[in-house]
Amino acid sequence: MSKPRDPQKILDALLAAARKQGADAADALLVESVSASVSYRLGKLEDVERSESADLGLRVFVGNRVAFVSSSDFSDDAVAALPPRALAMARLAPEDKFAGLAPAELLARTVPALDLEDPQEPAAETLVARAREAEQAGMAVPGVTNSEGGGASFSRSTVALATSAGFIGRYAGTSHSIGVAVLAGEGTGMERDYDHASARHAADLESAEAIGRSAGEKAVRRLSPRKVKSQSVPVVFDPREASGLLGHLAGAISGSSVARGTSFLKDRMASAIFAPHVTIIDDPHRLRGLRSKPFDGEGVANARRALIDKGQLTTWLLDCASARQLGLTSTGHAARGTGGPPMPSATNLYMQAGSLSPQALIADIKQGFYVTELMGMGVNGITGDYSRGAAGFWIENGQIAFPVSEVTIAGNLKDMFLHLTPASDLQFRYGTNAPTCRIEGMTIAGS
Repeated sequence: MSKPRDPQKILDALLAAARKQGADAADALLVESVSASVSYRLGKLEDVERSESADLGLRVFVGNRVAFVSSSDFSDDAVAALPPRALAMARLAPEDKFAGLAPAELLARTVPALDLEDPQEPAAETLVARAREAEQAGMAVPGVTNSEGGGASFSRSTVALATSAGFIGRYAGTSHSIGVAVLAGEGTGMERDYDHASARHAADLESAEAIGRSAGEKAVRRLSPRKVKSQSVPVVFDPREASGLLGHLAGAISGSSVARGTSFLKDRMASAIFAPHVTIIDDPHRLRGLRSKPFDGEGVANARRALIDKGQLTTWLLDCASARQLGLTSTGHAARGTGGPPMPSATNLYMQAGSLSPQALIADIKQGFYVTELMGMGVNGITGDYSRGAAGFWIENGQIAFPVSEVTIAGNLKDMFLHLTPASDLQFRYGTNAPTCRIEGMTIAGS
């Protein structure tokens, strides 16, 4: 059995070699992971997989020139070859006046305890039981006729980052997941739906039975869909799909998009882009959060921020490079892998709950559309134009009336954000979370 790796020893030696061989500055990243998964379909175990990996990345700076190299080979010869290879590449690279390590004053001085790691890895038999129970619960729902399978997985990853400025930080996290997809109906009238859940700790994971039952009930509710005429109506987004709206916001306020001028919000800083009752938070320090981390990908201290505060845009998502381009300071949102540059990215992103229940939110809608599934990628990040295929349910006189499929919903994200109202049903199930959301006056393209 090989000896456990000492991340600090490896990273320190790599950085020392890079500096000795001519780097003006450098940082190094070590990511180790182990994952296990099973899939179970129609009462039979289909796959059991387990993998382990480790990747080492080095970034070097020669003046304003930068290069990246990475390796999954940890032999002495392979590691020793990284600094000279990176330096040779850097000396040939074009100058980048925005390149550089994070300023010392921004580096994290403490590493908060976020309780991200479950010490107990589930046995393969436990994963099989979770996948089996999820599928059985889905298939037990009256009207469900087939299954695409249930699955369960576990992963553990450890991240260690060191810089030639003296920063060293390390954290680990785990993830337990369950998912299942089932079909209801027969022949050409079949409908599919799914559910899934993830948690850092097994104790927080939703039960496999609840996940399976939810998937089955969702599939059955979609049977016998109708078409609707093209019209302009209020559109209500189920929480599962409402979270995608936050993803579009995060892309639009990414510092790299703003610096390139490719964001429809590039000139809206400090402006009201949502109604006053909307606040959107990014919180990297959420205990047991699925995207929590104690520092960002450049070692910069991170913290909870209101990206939208009572409707007003308060900040961009910035790493060090995009911050320099915009004449600003990093917000601690750098994310990175071992083989490329950091890029701005949100962490635990969520919209705060509103005051109305989902039922009250739709109570005054005479004709409207409740979206449970979106298809396609019809979003223009430069203009904000939005057009997606959709399925869900028609709303009549404040009540869910019948399932709907084969429609397109369209609008512009600038208008959609301004006319959005959140319900009170926020739950933290994913990395990005939103309650049920109502948006006025969207276009439905139907029959």
